[in-house]
Amino acid sequence: MDIIVTAFVSLDGVIEAPGGESGYRNAGWTFKDVAFDPAAYELKGREQEEAGGLLLGRRSYEAFAPVWPTMDDFATYNALPRYVVSSTLDADDDRWPATILRSVDEVAELKAQEGAPLLVHGSGELGAALADAGLVDRYHLLVFPLLLGAGIRLWSTADKDATKLELVEQAFYDNGIQKQVWDVVR
Repeated sequence: MDIIVTAFVSLDGVIEAPGGESGYRNAGWTFKDVAFDPAAYELKGREQEEAGGLLLGRRSYEAFAPVWPTMDDFATYNALPRYVVSSTLDADDDRWPATILRSVDEVAELKAQEGAPLLVHGSGELGAALADAGLVDRYHLLVFPLLLGAGIRLWSTADKDATKLELVEQAFYDNGIQKQVWDVVR
């Protein structure tokens, strides 16, 4: 299975609180700071149709579990298998059942199986750990024309060898958002 990290990201790499989660100074930046253009979100609909499952970190899972099952926009996601990578989660949420994986090594074992791609939504620490372990195959990015400064970043600051990427799809929207789809070159 391929692993695709999908993110709303500021130009300076911040992914924290795009929808308005509390506790972050610029929470809600995707909606309050950039005009809405439905064309920019076409990629999100396509992801639901192509995904074979969701791969989430514990914090994102705990934020999504009480909300996503009630949203008609996520009906396809709600029918997919979900995997949560956590060393601390004792049990999944009955409202949105998931399989708990304890390590990046267990993700590597899952990735070795056949099937449609696994999407990583939110899950900043997990996405960075997967990238550092060489497990990410593709990035689906909606890059917003904002510099947010502090916040959770899409990539770690680990000192590692360069990762080469190939731009396989792009689009620019009137509101300044850029769609960038990058394949990891191995």
